[in-house]
Formats: sequence, C-alpha cells, structure tokens
Amino acid sequence: LAQAALARIHQPLVSAQQAQHLTMLNARKKILKEKGAAPSPLEEEVAKALFDIEVSPSSDIKADLRDIVICNAQDFEVKNRTALIIHFPFRVWKNVQKIQGRLIRELEKKFSKKHVVFVAQRTILDKNFRRKGLKIRPRSRTLTSVHESILEDLVGPTEIFGKRTRISVDGTKLLKVMLDPKDKDKNDVEAKMSTFSAVYKKLTNKEAVFMFPEA
Repeated sequence: LAQAALARIHQPLVSAQQAQHLTMLNARKKILKEKGAAPSPLEEEVAKALFDIEVSPSSDIKADLRDIVICNAQDFEVKNRTALIIHFPFRVWKNVQKIQGRLIRELEKKFSKKHVVFVAQRTILDKNFRRKGLKIRPRSRTLTSVHESILEDLVGPTEIFGKRTRISVDGTKLLKVMLDPKDKDKNDVEAKMSTFSAVYKKLTNKEAVFMFPEA
C-alpha cells in the first residue's frame, strides 16, 4: 500500500517532466540550424516562445506560425536596452512579414525589456560568383541589395518613406532613413530608433540614423 501511495505521488512529477520534455522537443522543431549545428540556449528560449504562441488558444496568429522557423537569435546591448535579433530563413520570410508587427508584440511581452527585431537570412555573393557555377549574379544577392533589404527588415512592419546619404568632410557616409509618418505612434517605433541604428551597424558595419519626416 505504501509503495502504491508513493507511486501515485511520483506519477504527476514524471508526467510533468515528460510534458516539459515534449514541449522542448516540439520547440526544437522551430529552429533550423545549418549542418545540424546545436542551437544556443537563447535560440531554444526563442523557439519555445514561438511554440507557446503557436499553441496558445487565444493566439490569432497560430495558423501563420505553423510553418515559421528561426535560424539564429542573438542578444546585442544597445545603450540602456538589449536588442534581441532574430534571423529567419529566407524561404519563410514572406510568412513572417504577414504577422511581423503582431509577432514582435507577442515576443516583447515574453522577453520584457528587450527590443525584438527581425531579419531574413540572405546570402551575399561576392565578385567571384562564377567560381560557384553561376553565370550571372542576381541583383538581390549583391552586398548593396542585401544591406538595403536588412534596412527594410529591421524597421518592419513600418515602411521606409525616403533615404538620403550625407557625406561628411572626411568622406564618411551617413545614411538618413525616413520612416512612414503614419507609423509614428505604433509599436513604440520612436523608442526603437537607436536600436535600429545600432543593429544595422552591427549587421552591415554602416552608419544609419532613423527618423520621421518633420511635419
């Protein structure tokens, strides 16, 4: 009798552990690493957050999340805030864009005090592309084009209203990026301006400042 009682006490614990293990296994399916590389603890945390949103009964983006996976996640310190940069495989990027604003909001609830930014994983082809068996280099794979796309990814779902480059006396370039004024009050966009600049610099090694056009 005593053994049976003990077994009953331990049973829920085992079940809870099994449930947790199953959740982690399902969450792991939300990560796609190259050549089977092991995900980092942060990537597992992001994958679990995505899985939790996907299975939440109250989520209105669960169907859209089904085919979405990440390939990289990293924290980056920006002034008084941490930016969480999440990379998605290019093949799922169109799906991500459909729900970008809502998904960022959901993830920022789970990763409080972090600014979440999304970027699609793109491959830059250098001028030796012919060695890789390609006759022409697609414009979308050039350094300039990839950097332009990163700019658009970072500020999404806000759109870029205009761009201009300022060249200083010493020859350094500064890109001024104007964002769509209708998004000024959405998703704390204004509070994220310095995050956009810092993350763009980290990913491209180029300087950019983000602003709304003056009325």
